Amino acid sequence: MTADGSTDRTYDIVLFGATGFTGGLTAEYLAAHAGPATRWALAGRNPAKLEAVRDRLAATDPVLKDLPLLHADSTDAASLEAVARAARIVVTTVGPYEVYGEPLVAACAKAGTDYLDLTGEPAFVDRMYVRYHEEARRTGARIVHACGFDSIPYDMGVYYTVSHLPEGVPLHVEGFVRADAQFSGGTLHSAVGAFADVPGMLRAERERRRVEPRPQGRRIRISTRPVPRTRLGRGWTLPMTTLDPRVVTRSAAALDRYGPDFSYGQYIAVRHLATAVGLAGGLGAVVGLAQLPPTRSLLLRAARPGEGPSPERRARSWFTVTFVGEGGGERVVTEVAGGDPGYDETAKMLAESALCLAHDDVPATSGQVTTAVAMGDALVRRLRRAGLTLRVLDS
Repeated sequence: MTADGSTDRTYDIVLFGATGFTGGLTAEYLAAHAGPATRWALAGRNPAKLEAVRDRLAATDPVLKDLPLLHADSTDAASLEAVARAARIVVTTVGPYEVYGEPLVAACAKAGTDYLDLTGEPAFVDRMYVRYHEEARRTGARIVHACGFDSIPYDMGVYYTVSHLPEGVPLHVEGFVRADAQFSGGTLHSAVGAFADVPGMLRAERERRRVEPRPQGRRIRISTRPVPRTRLGRGWTLPMTTLDPRVVTRSAAALDRYGPDFSYGQYIAVRHLATAVGLAGGLGAVVGLAQLPPTRSLLLRAARPGEGPSPERRARSWFTVTFVGEGGGERVVTEVAGGDPGYDETAKMLAESALCLAHDDVPATSGQVTTAVAMGDALVRRLRRAGLTLRVLDS
């Protein structure tokens, strides 16, 4: 049964964007793990490229030679609506989402179809909430953004951490991120687009605040207190002003288990002060260069969407996020960790999220929701089975 109560959808999952780099990895992951019980298809605007992806998948599993291919174009609303009506869940890797994402969100909200993406763009998430949350609630669609490295390790990591702290008391959690990886061209283009329109991002945030209900009798906030030295031993930290803390606090606002007074801070953790200073300076330079069209164009040439590192480079990549949670006189330290965050693990997290919605016993919800709200414990179990680490280090 689909989110809108119908049982006549042709496909459980449709993947839009499989001809791109991360989309191709997601298709490969589904090919290996979806299983015969999952009815799935690929969608895109270029039939020849879609056929090439299917041929690559069929080379490892001949059953996939008949994998359905659907026409979908982000500039053709009718094609997106047809895909949404045919699917229980539509997964998209086509970004930047600020440029290409809205028509598919609109189609899924209208059709009562679950929607998953990889966005890390705060303004896009806020605008989609304002425009489509209520319609998605009415039709039963779940609109779930940020189902990759943005923002599953943080959202699900804090969800897991909170489960090991006392109930009904104020809680404070901090997340410390370390990684060695090369990030995608799509991520670069999304980030530069956000930096180029900071006023627009702030305006979208204000518009969402005007219409989004606040939790009654509870206080939820992003922590702004500085943590110059990491609480984990040697090293230094920088605050991360990304989408992730917003996702975490929206989960906290929706779930009473986070307590009456919840705060979350997220930080990049590095070993040496010089590295922290260099990161801060580099980020400032990117923000400055993004303001002017000529320098913004130069930044965007550094990597194009659809490009990615070699399998050998990805095999050397890794990430860890260590969470320190405190409340009710207790303290717990947890960890979420995995391999290449920008590609391999992102494809895994996105695909497992889709399979979770398709097959698992998940909370009844609708509208624009977070991964923790939409999938909760079921996704924790899936991520662990898929090889990601979620564990308690100290309590």
